[in-house]
Amino acid sequence: MVQEATRPADDWPQRALAAARPQVFWLDDPERPQRRAALTGAESADLVVVGGGYTGLWTALRAKERRPERDVVLLEAGGCGDQASGRNGGFAAASLTHGYANGQARWPEELATLDRLGAENLRGLADTVCRHRIDCHWEETGELSVATAGHEVDDLAEAAEQLAAAGHEARFLDTAQVRAEVDSPTYLAGLVEPHATALVEPARLAWGLRRACLDAGVRIYEDTPVTGIARDAAGMLTRTRRGRVRSGRVALATNAFPPLLRRLRLMTVPVYDYVLVTEPLSAEQRAAIGWRHRQGIGDASNLFHYYRLTRDDRILWGGYDAVYHYGSRIHADLEQHGPTHERLAEHFFTTFPQLRGLSFTHRWSGVIDTCTRFAPFFGTAYDGRVGYALGYTGLGVGATRFGADVLLDLLDDQDTERTRLRMVRERPLPFPPEPLRALGIGLTRRSLARADAAGGRRNLWLRSLDRFGLGFDS
Repeated sequence: MVQEATRPADDWPQRALAAARPQVFWLDDPERPQRRAALTGAESADLVVVGGGYTGLWTALRAKERRPERDVVLLEAGGCGDQASGRNGGFAAASLTHGYANGQARWPEELATLDRLGAENLRGLADTVCRHRIDCHWEETGELSVATAGHEVDDLAEAAEQLAAAGHEARFLDTAQVRAEVDSPTYLAGLVEPHATALVEPARLAWGLRRACLDAGVRIYEDTPVTGIARDAAGMLTRTRRGRVRSGRVALATNAFPPLLRRLRLMTVPVYDYVLVTEPLSAEQRAAIGWRHRQGIGDASNLFHYYRLTRDDRILWGGYDAVYHYGSRIHADLEQHGPTHERLAEHFFTTFPQLRGLSFTHRWSGVIDTCTRFAPFFGTAYDGRVGYALGYTGLGVGATRFGADVLLDLLDDQDTERTRLRMVRERPLPFPPEPLRALGIGLTRRSLARADAAGGRRNLWLRSLDRFGLGFDS
């Protein structure tokens, strides 16, 4: 946590933003592929995948890997990887449960299995990157969690003990040790998990999966919004603005965007997550902060920051504000928010005052889906002909591959270790309709900020949410 009262007194944070382009750093890449043509007319397939982000791309690729003869069509409203999959921090976590603590609170009896499946899933992701020669700068750096408030020190020490007792490699760091890893005057302690997370260039991962799908024979249509699905004599009919596809099965992978099933409309809410990227650090600037092991970093507060180094030694810095707009509104106009980007810049220079003089080159946001249990959920409709996976709550870079496997298990009506999991069989509680939804989310965010400022003490509202297994997070 970076307290508002500790903001730098000078105006450098605002000046550092002056030349930042309102573009996504990862998508501002000359290797960005040309979009494929939109669907026009009528087609047929065994499987239609709706959505060209990670979940959709993994589902299409894994479907062909399981059964190469399966005819797969993928429909994407814009360009594959242009939304959350190409805009995030690039943290590919092994956890399928949004962290050990959330898994322990919700599925303690199967957490060991979930952790094993998560580790296997991350290895499978790395194998795909290697096998398909995806140039996405895959780095198995691990993750460093840092305490910047006194109560967080004890939290990290307890987390280290729990992780070690469960067989995870985790190590608690005192102030001197954590600052030897990365030097910030705000750090009081740390927790290193060397195998919990890999770093990746997210858009290039999506583009590599897209290419792998095409090489496997998946037919991809971009700029093809889906307008509806319905039963058909052959199974399902998926309608688009200028065409339609008949298929036996449909996989919905729409993430934060409005679902095509009415039953899902209150299960997630779209949240805007804001990000900055600096210019490349000089050798002297790198020396001033250390960071020799290039770990992905997140602080341990409720309203947290996440940050990492890029291939060319820029710092990506995001998080803290998770902005919900009334009525679950999603629009390109909401992707730039001056006050939030300025707040992020102020927090950056509080964390790394030795980097004063560094400027930001890119500023953006992405919309992600969050659900009340913080971890993905799954299900089917239309008598098993339609499946869905969503609710990743910001940890979808790794977990979407697992989600694709669950989705295919369900659509293929397979009884597997995955489908027998309570985590897979259960659904989260829905969010309330408006205006209660916006009121509840706003109250939760204010309460989380107060808890950060009050030594971690959770008020009656947060304790009530805890009691019912509810929450709001990015």
